[in-house]
Amino acid sequence: MKTTVSAFLLSLFFSFVHAAKVDTLAIPSAAMGKSIKTVIIQPEGGSAKELPTLYLLHGYSGNYSNWVNNVPAVKTLADQMQMVIVCPDGGFGSWYWDSPNDKNFQYETFVAKELVSYVNKNYPVANDRNKRGITGLSMGGHGALYLAIRHQDIFGAAGSTAGGVDIRPFPNNWDMSKRLGEYAEHADLWNTHTVMEMTHLIKPKSLTLFIDCGTEDFFYDVNCKLHEKLDYMNIPHRFLSMPGAHNWDYWKKSILYQLTFFNDFFNSSKAA
Repeated sequence: MKTTVSAFLLSLFFSFVHAAKVDTLAIPSAAMGKSIKTVIIQPEGGSAKELPTLYLLHGYSGNYSNWVNNVPAVKTLADQMQMVIVCPDGGFGSWYWDSPNDKNFQYETFVAKELVSYVNKNYPVANDRNKRGITGLSMGGHGALYLAIRHQDIFGAAGSTAGGVDIRPFPNNWDMSKRLGEYAEHADLWNTHTVMEMTHLIKPKSLTLFIDCGTEDFFYDVNCKLHEKLDYMNIPHRFLSMPGAHNWDYWKKSILYQLTFFNDFFNSSKAA
């Protein structure tokens, strides 16, 4: 599906005044022996409810504060949609894997287990996979799909905006070889850590998926190929392409579509 963004709707969306509560915490990770900075956005008036939770991941060279600083409107969306939004730090080039080469990069365990457990214990959220989703941009888009596919008991929906959904065409980029070893020497390991080769692990009627990418993005081709593969394998999903490059101008637009998708999922009869 190709579409354009209404300038009027976007201006209306970004004009709302937010009243969400924003916590910046250092959450301990036993797996890595250190604390991980995390932003948690809680909607106004949500303290007495079992709210849905969206885990929102940053990209390569980013950090936990990127989304709330670059797109402050996510606070408005948290209020409007009555969801808790969790933005963890993913380290510099972790790709949200548990690296076999570095005990300081165990971000799969942190996000999918330690962080989810912390949020469940300390915030008024529903402990229900159908009220829990995960998405992100670029490295975080790949990370969100990777974590959701590997933890279908934890996440009911997953998204990706401009995600690096196939890492293999970029063997010399973004610290991936530091996490997995050189592609030429560890091709099998790279295959098991790229979303493109994990589609067979998606259980029928398990994950609700939404993938988007800008048509001028250097990840556009791999996103189109993932869309085609999911279609070929009869795996239901939504795919959106619209004009845009790999930058915050695009992500400021795409996040509205992403969060609307998750809000619809959380409020659907399937997720009830």
